[in-house]
Amino acid sequence: MMRGVRHWAVAVRKPSPEQLEDGRLPDGEAALGPVEVQVMPFASALQRHRVLRLPVLRGFVALLGSLRIGFHALRIAAEAQQPDDDPEIPRRDWVIALAGGLALAIGLFVLTPVGLTSLIKEQLGSGYAFWMVEAVVSTTIFVGYLALISRLPDLRRVFQYHGAEHQTISCYEAGLPLTPENAARFGRLHPRCGTSFMLIVMVTAVFVYSPLGILAWWQMMIARLVGIPLIVGLSFEAIKYAGTHRGNRLVRGLMWPGMQLQRLTTRRPDRDQLVVAIAALEAVLEREDPRTATRRELAGIEVAA
Repeated sequence: MMRGVRHWAVAVRKPSPEQLEDGRLPDGEAALGPVEVQVMPFASALQRHRVLRLPVLRGFVALLGSLRIGFHALRIAAEAQQPDDDPEIPRRDWVIALAGGLALAIGLFVLTPVGLTSLIKEQLGSGYAFWMVEAVVSTTIFVGYLALISRLPDLRRVFQYHGAEHQTISCYEAGLPLTPENAARFGRLHPRCGTSFMLIVMVTAVFVYSPLGILAWWQMMIARLVGIPLIVGLSFEAIKYAGTHRGNRLVRGLMWPGMQLQRLTTRRPDRDQLVVAIAALEAVLEREDPRTATRRELAGIEVAA
């Protein structure tokens, strides 16, 4: 999936007819058919409402927009793996999957770390120590989760496509022709990746929640949930600043841990996967030139890669 300023595109390699003889693509098998591309217009709420472009607030609004696009892209990709005469996946099933995924993410990465750290809060003595330990617990859970799912064959292919997106974007940013050979010359890590953003979110939470001190466990869980928009907004501003100061040594040092974390969420793609990523980016570039975008149109784009 590639997102531009006014459009976003999804490229999917469909299974060949032979692969769908049993009605579905065999588990763990790569699709071998043609590449299908869908392009959709994109109109962010940030462009329509000036107040939403205020610092901090714009980061949370941008995240909501990215999540909406991401789930739409997943739906397109899933339906592309079915035979053409199969009915669409019911909207209810997608709503249930979305709700379940959000509940799992909040429970595993937000509430569980608070609950576990609360077991030893009496020994920690200060709010700063509590939230530091909570950050270590949440980061450990996050990294462990990524390491575990990266061992699944299907997820490994997803992470290869993630790497293909990064290499293709880097190729475009370097001004080279978009070919698999050129894209393969670049690394699979990218400074605007959402994986880096997630790590910044966890670190930012320490500084936001520490002044609260040590509260009852249920109060801390409520604070964790209520504080999500603020944490996301501040993290967005941090990564936006880093994106415009990449040459600064201190900024590169601070971004280094997030870059290394991408080694879990990306894998080196093969040539066919680079072809798919290039098809998505070219579909966007055929409809717009990002270099001519206004500041209003660029609001919220920093964490799109």
